[in-house]
Amino acid sequence: MEALARRLGATVGPDGSLLILTGAGISAESGVPTFRGEEGYWTLGSQNFHPQEMATAAMFRQDPIGVWSWYLHRLELCRDAAPNPAHEAIANADSRLGERLTLITQNVDGLHARAGSSPERTLAIHGDIQRMRCVAGCSSELHDVPVSIGGVERGHRASPEQIRALRCPRCEGSTRPHVLWFDECYDETLYRIESALDAARRADAVISVGTTGTTNLPQMILEISRKREVFLVDVNPAPNPFGSAADAAGAWVRDRAGSVLPRLLASLR
Repeated sequence: MEALARRLGATVGPDGSLLILTGAGISAESGVPTFRGEEGYWTLGSQNFHPQEMATAAMFRQDPIGVWSWYLHRLELCRDAAPNPAHEAIANADSRLGERLTLITQNVDGLHARAGSSPERTLAIHGDIQRMRCVAGCSSELHDVPVSIGGVERGHRASPEQIRALRCPRCEGSTRPHVLWFDECYDETLYRIESALDAARRADAVISVGTTGTTNLPQMILEISRKREVFLVDVNPAPNPFGSAADAAGAWVRDRAGSVLPRLLASLR
């Protein structure tokens, strides 16, 4: 690990830029259930729904209370979790490198922010489960989901009081979770796609952490990194496209992020 850390430090140098991409694996170490795991399934009436069915605009139009109930359950799980050493190592590197570091996260749990990563340099490309926005689009403003609402027990529906608390503070209309759904597209205003791609085009080194690399924007980042032949480190025990690419252009570290990142990032200045 020491040799890899020295190589990363030499690649980034005193003036270079570093891109870190994180996926569900980094937060799984904090106890946040992975999206496609058993905890993601949800019952509506007598039917059991897969996460990829729940996380769609189509399902929200069909049963907004059911979808909000699922998200409020997941939100409570995220709020009960705490940043782990991997989140903290990234936040520490962010404080040292400043604008030379860009963090792109696929996670909506907010753990990077709670660890201290700069909001200006953190691109939450799939949104933030702690925020909501107006369905009617009365403004582009994002609102915090009130902590006082609490969670929803697994398989249950949100109460009328909880749903009333989710009204838009501006127009009193309905809100939706500020997350990118499977039947929606990335954009710059809400999900920072152009900023993410620009960071990939500028990076001298890329570290991917705990991502399956299967969604569109991470795939584009990987393709840009390959074409530019940047130094790539993948931290992930499981096989994934970033790991395969890192074997050829850097290093695939098949270990837990909480063990690797504090040592890998400590020497960056």
